[in-house]
Amino acid sequence: MAGETDGMWSWHDTHNCSRLINVSGTMTSLGGSITSPAVQEETAAIMGEFVNMHELQAHASRAICDLTGAEAGCVTASASAGISLAIAASMTGLNPGRVEALPKDPGEKNEVIVQLGHLCGYGAPVSQAVDLTGATVRPVGQSTHVMDYQLESALNEKTAAALYVVSHHVVHYGQIPFARFAEICHRANVPVIVDAASEYDLTGFIDQGADIVIYSGHKFLGGPTSGLIAGRRDLVRAAYLQNMGIGRGMKVGKESIAGAIAALRQWQRRDHEGIRRQERAALELWQKTLSAFAGIDPVIVPDPTGNPLERLQVHIDAQKLGASAATVARALGEQEPRLIVRNHEVELGYFQLDPCNLKPGQAELAAEILGKVCAEAGKLEERADDYHAARNGGVDPYLNWLS
Repeated sequence: MAGETDGMWSWHDTHNCSRLINVSGTMTSLGGSITSPAVQEETAAIMGEFVNMHELQAHASRAICDLTGAEAGCVTASASAGISLAIAASMTGLNPGRVEALPKDPGEKNEVIVQLGHLCGYGAPVSQAVDLTGATVRPVGQSTHVMDYQLESALNEKTAAALYVVSHHVVHYGQIPFARFAEICHRANVPVIVDAASEYDLTGFIDQGADIVIYSGHKFLGGPTSGLIAGRRDLVRAAYLQNMGIGRGMKVGKESIAGAIAALRQWQRRDHEGIRRQERAALELWQKTLSAFAGIDPVIVPDPTGNPLERLQVHIDAQKLGASAATVARALGEQEPRLIVRNHEVELGYFQLDPCNLKPGQAELAAEILGKVCAEAGKLEERADDYHAARNGGVDPYLNWLS
């Protein structure tokens, strides 16, 4: 298998970067996702051209509307930037003077409602995307229990917007369901902004009452690094106006807009069922490989936010296998090529394998690596900090960079 797959590493070898197989998912730390030749061509083609950026964004708006059913849309640097721009829009409207006043002078309407269980981190605190605008986060409820009256009581004359976060990182029980959340906010004339960065559902949130929805352009959509803002025409226009203010440092280039448009058009033609069959085949191959080892229980599980995809959850009994889930995950990431697993819940005794970013031949190569490491699990060095290293994994690469 190694000889058959050597060609896939040509870029890594040329640029002296580690060979790796991503079975973690659409992770920013691994470059988001891989793009198709069609998206690559559109991204490259515009690099040699000048273009009226407002006109290009209008083309993007039409593509976003076609897929989401929104009244308008625009492209920004990232989904995180999209949150900040949408929050800012809810405070400034189409007033350029108010745009320039942020973040020092957010105005009287400057509170953003968020359920406490939604104040997660995605590589940065979600609250910081709000703070950057000058707005103030107002949490409601407790982390695992939010009641209608708590949201109703928090909505007042200072409320600029309400933010609803859809992510595998948030608390998945005890929160107000989205449709109910939107209903309560709209009774108080408060716009609802949804962070749906990693979601497949491009129409449901707007159908259920979202005023603005933010998606990642470079995760499941498979475009270049970008964020997509979709929703009410007045709010999208106000979000776009933030490019005269705090949005200037979040601006997106012509190449990312062109690539995002191509990715959106590609999504409309995508063979979703065919891709799911390929992903399921990879999961079953890995499940068969790992089931041969005592102490490993590989279970295919659905996505926690309802995306139409599954992952292999690899439960490990450290006593029977001879190594913990954290140690096995670390060892997989030290192979050649590195197998990068989804380890954000490894303290619970499992990690996950996600097939959504595989290149041809990588499912089989991943199975070989899994079998090799698990066969030698009893010989692995069980480091005291394996669990802590996984838990702190987001910050260490930054702290150690160029050290």
